[in-house]
Amino acid sequence: MLKGVVRAAIGAAFALCLYVAGAASADDSPSWIDEIVFGVGRHDVGVFGRQKEDGFDTNAEIRFPPFTGDFWTFILSPRPHIGLHLNTAGDTSQLFGGFTWMFELGWNVFAGGSAGLAVHNGERSTTRLDRKELGLPVLFRESVELGYRLTERHAVSVMLDHISNSNIHENNEGLDTFGLRYAMGL
Repeated sequence: MLKGVVRAAIGAAFALCLYVAGAASADDSPSWIDEIVFGVGRHDVGVFGRQKEDGFDTNAEIRFPPFTGDFWTFILSPRPHIGLHLNTAGDTSQLFGGFTWMFELGWNVFAGGSAGLAVHNGERSTTRLDRKELGLPVLFRESVELGYRLTERHAVSVMLDHISNSNIHENNEGLDTFGLRYAMGL
């Protein structure tokens, strides 16, 4: 049942991203959305473990304006985000959310990172050699990103993200995705 719920949530998130992209192209974008991001990535690149799963992931993410106030300024004004990775080979897909921190480095170059949680439709425990054992249905998710701003509203970046349960459960193979993304500010 959980896999069906995750599949439905991933489909709904993808539909929301497509809606926002369509609204942005019509210059009628919602003011509560700061940026949309689309990309492709190599699934399970094995940076922090062995590669087992296959295929590529399509990626979509919505970033919201940063929170304001003393506390949020103290922790460097993160931007909330929701997003998804859809695996093209039928392996693990994920729906994620959390906070993104972005830093302008100069010469139109930026770097960022994020922290949050992900739900997935992968295996928690399996004897299959071509699937990851992720242990829990909800995992921690972190990412790093390095990019270049083409214009004030358009950017390209490379991104590496990782999901795992941080050894809370004995099955904790983790999953890494490395990709290329395009971001459009609204």
